[in-house]
Amino acid sequence: MSVHVIGIFKIQSPKDFDDYRAQVGATIELYGGKLVRRGVCESPFWNQLNAAMFDTFVELSFSSLEDAKRWANSPEYLALLPVRERAMQLTLFPVVI
Repeated sequence: MSVHVIGIFKIQSPKDFDDYRAQVGATIELYGGKLVRRGVCESPFWNQLNAAMFDTFVELSFSSLEDAKRWANSPEYLALLPVRERAMQLTLFPVVI
């Protein structure tokens, strides 16, 4: 079983976003994760859940849900929360495949 972690976000500060992106990859790798893809989002076709608008996404891959949870709650990643809070509004969720 593999787990993909999907993040959708709205960038608030491009400078802080660049700082965050420069640091987050190392934290992902520490817990066996890897970046699968990232990109820019267009307007949704439907939004029946009334989700807040977002403009960017990321997809990560981990070998297990436990590894993904360890990364998301790790001291290395939690140390990035101040810059992440300035950089973006984020929704991050695991998808078990």
